[in-house]
Amino acid sequence: MTRDQLFHAEDGASFAEVLVAMTLTLIGLVGAMGAFQAAERSVRIGTLATRALAMAESRIEAKRSVRWDRLLLDDLNHDGVPDLVMHDDGAGGDALAGDGVYSGRWEQDGVQLIWTVTPSRSASLSASGHVLIEARAVYAAGESQREVRVGTLRANPMFVGSR
Repeated sequence: MTRDQLFHAEDGASFAEVLVAMTLTLIGLVGAMGAFQAAERSVRIGTLATRALAMAESRIEAKRSVRWDRLLLDDLNHDGVPDLVMHDDGAGGDALAGDGVYSGRWEQDGVQLIWTVTPSRSASLSASGHVLIEARAVYAAGESQREVRVGTLRANPMFVGSR
């Protein structure tokens, strides 16, 4: 081996090669950032959907478990005092006044919750054999709005038949 071969250094990467490598690295980094942004948006929408479903189901369960004579009263903060009285007045989520559908409305954490109680006889809740309880939760998902609907029937435990 000669002295020139021993001390001769290898040529390094050219400036163009370094620029190409940096460009490819930046493209990969931007792609990864876009993937994380899309994942975060999906998680946020999924969280809102889960919250909307939980709110609608809990309102249905609250209506199923309350005494029949307190069916139109709502204790939203669970302190034992009714916070909302459902009305059939065409306001606050009620579609039409006097249609026999009692409704309530509440908004929390980006979810708007509207629930209704529809007696089988629109004249009186106490004279109805059953009621249809529905809850609808609406939330924003990007530029559009999504909706979750749940419902159930509840029988009047004091109903003995029509008179």
